[in-house]
Amino acid sequence: MKQAAFLSTLAFAGIAGGTLAAPVPAAAGEEFRLSSESPSAVGEHVVELAICLDTSGSMDGLINSARQKLWTIVNDLAKAAPIPKLRVALLSYGNDGNNPENGWVKVETPFTQDLDMVSQKLFGLTTNGGTELVGRVVQTSLEELDWNSTAEALRMIFVAGNESANQDDQVVVGSICKEASARGIDVNSIYCVYGDDDSEIRPGWREFGRLGNGEFAMIDQNNGSVVIATEYDQRLIKLSEELNETYIPFGVAGEAGCSNQLAQDANALQMNSANAASRAATKAGKLYSCGSWDLVDAVRSGEVDLAKIETKDLPEDMRELSHAQRLARVEAMQLRRTELQAQINELDQRRQAFLREELARQATTNVSSFDLAIRSAIRSKAEALGFTFAPLGTTAAMVTAPVKEADTFDYFVQFAGSSQTDIWVANDLVVAYEDARKAGQEFAHDVHVIPGSPEAKAFIASLPVRMRDLVGSLEGVIYLLWRDKVYLVTGGC
Repeated sequence: MKQAAFLSTLAFAGIAGGTLAAPVPAAAGEEFRLSSESPSAVGEHVVELAICLDTSGSMDGLINSARQKLWTIVNDLAKAAPIPKLRVALLSYGNDGNNPENGWVKVETPFTQDLDMVSQKLFGLTTNGGTELVGRVVQTSLEELDWNSTAEALRMIFVAGNESANQDDQVVVGSICKEASARGIDVNSIYCVYGDDDSEIRPGWREFGRLGNGEFAMIDQNNGSVVIATEYDQRLIKLSEELNETYIPFGVAGEAGCSNQLAQDANALQMNSANAASRAATKAGKLYSCGSWDLVDAVRSGEVDLAKIETKDLPEDMRELSHAQRLARVEAMQLRRTELQAQINELDQRRQAFLREELARQATTNVSSFDLAIRSAIRSKAEALGFTFAPLGTTAAMVTAPVKEADTFDYFVQFAGSSQTDIWVANDLVVAYEDARKAGQEFAHDVHVIPGSPEAKAFIASLPVRMRDLVGSLEGVIYLLWRDKVYLVTGGC
């Protein structure tokens, strides 16, 4: 996939910007407790993501992209208001190592808030040639995951692969997508280009996303992740290590949870320092919680009453302490954690500013990334449910853009290689547009939308708000794929 025509926003994901609340002092005679986020601030709004990855023989690039960008996706959600309760499930399909009776589909982990577990499973994935049954992995997601049933929950399935989406002759894509839609679950398709784009396969993935009431994205699985090291990475990694010292493992899951936290730190660092720095930001954010094994998080969230916990479930160095001494230990760890998280947050803000400047300096452009495909789809659906997000950063190519809010750039790029700088192209048309331009051909469109015409008014009214705002502010033209037709929209509509 050609890289010059793409805008990269993948490095702009930051952190929630806040820190855990400080302990609330107890009045005389009252039990000490660590304050938690109020129910209206955290956890009422549920976001559930089922990530389904093709792990057949050619998909190592996709798996590495998921490993590299897991923390970026989480950090973007940590910016949302209200902060959601995030549950992630991971499924693999198309791998001969999976059970053929299940259509070679495997639930690697059911829905969980344990992000370290998701990372562990990601790093445990291996590729092996197989048959990629897209319909079967969607069916498994619907039948085997415990989806939240409330109307306010955002429920999304993401299926990423590079072979035909219509190979499953037992579970037809259209039928299973209709079932998902009836349950309020959006199915999003991510077509992974491997070598030359197969123009015969791509339309099936586009149709798959449309039938699933979701988004379609085309990514370059091997070259779609921009990774930039910064001078802040090593300090963030060091602070992340110091943060680990504030965790108090307890109960049957304590030792394993603590060990896995360290293991996922090592996995992130093994990828590169940028990934480790992004993970440090996640650990300082509000979506990273270890209440299943860490006593500080468990007491803060109310999952554990320290006065009632059995002595055998405490770490050995706390078993002989009085209740007041145990509370003091937990309080001290919470205070130290809050301090370190504040340092990480402040340092990561500097890192994000550096990344924005560096991307602008390099004129790096790329929307063909795994994480951006997921983040864009989440933002699109989440905003309809009342979520708001911090604006994404922009590169130098975008500073003269005729729009006021940078977050509209999720969906559109200015064609960097064109002498006509007022031409904008929807992301999923950029490759075709560039090919036509380089071949000296005119880029084809189905409908030309003329300002002021009844057709223009009807078309603009049919667009989502963020698309409508962008189109309405254009002074040039934009090529936009909408409901299976390419529209050439003249500015002023």
